[in-house]
Amino acid sequence: MGGWSPQSATNAYLDTLKLRGSQGKKNQPCRCQKLEGTEFISALAAGMSAKLIVEVSNKVSPSTIALAAAARQTGGRLVCILPESKTLAKSKQVVKEYGLKDMVEFKVGDPTEVLSHYENIDFSLIDCKTDDYTRLLKMLDVNPRKSVVVANNLEGERKGLGGDLRRIKGKGTVRSIKHPIGEGMEVTMIGSSDEFETRDKGGGGTPPVEIRGRVKKTGKSKWVKKVDEQSGEEHIYRVKVPNSL
Repeated sequence: MGGWSPQSATNAYLDTLKLRGSQGKKNQPCRCQKLEGTEFISALAAGMSAKLIVEVSNKVSPSTIALAAAARQTGGRLVCILPESKTLAKSKQVVKEYGLKDMVEFKVGDPTEVLSHYENIDFSLIDCKTDDYTRLLKMLDVNPRKSVVVANNLEGERKGLGGDLRRIKGKGTVRSIKHPIGEGMEVTMIGSSDEFETRDKGGGGTPPVEIRGRVKKTGKSKWVKKVDEQSGEEHIYRVKVPNSL
C-alpha cells in the first residue's frame, strides 16, 4: 500500500453517502449506525488503500456497505464473517441490491476459526455485539506496516483494544492508540504517521509517532486531516463546506 489517497477517500465517502441515501427506497435494515461513523470508516479504508478488509458481524450492517464501497475504490475485497448461516441469505440479498456483491465474500462459521485463516489484514472491523469479541480483536493478524482495527458497538462496559494488539509483536510496533468516533466506536491505527499521510513530492516525512484523532460533528461537511508537527498528533475533522460544493 502507498501513502494516503485523498481522492480514494473522497470517492468512498461520496459513494457511501449515495448508497445510504438510497436505503429508504430499498427499505434495507441498515439504519442503526450513525452516518458520521459510517462515512468515516469508508473514507479511512479507501484513503489508506486497504486491499484486504475483514469484518466480523452478526449480519449485514451499515459498516458492511461502507467497507464494500471502500473496497470498490481500492480494488480490494471485503471478507464478511457471519457466525450463523441463518443470516447468510438475507445478507447476500442486501449486498446484491446495493450493487456490491462482487466486493463482498461471505464466510460462515465460528469467527475464531475463520479469522485464523487471514493474515496481514489491512483493515478490520469487529462488531462488539458478537460473542467473544475481545478474543477476536486480540487474535487479528494485521499488516504491521499499515493497518486499522475498528471495534464497533462498544456499549456499556465493553472495551476495545486500547492499543493492545498482541499479534503485532515480533512483526512491528503499534504506534497508535484509539480514535473515539461518535458513540461506541474505537479506531486503532498501526504504523508510523507518514504511512497515513498524503505523499509529498517535496520529500521529507514525519517520524514514527503515536496517532490520536478526534472528529467534530457538523452539518454538510468534509473530512480534513491535520498533523501537529510538534506533538505528532493527527487530528481528523469534519468541517462545514458551502452548499455549492
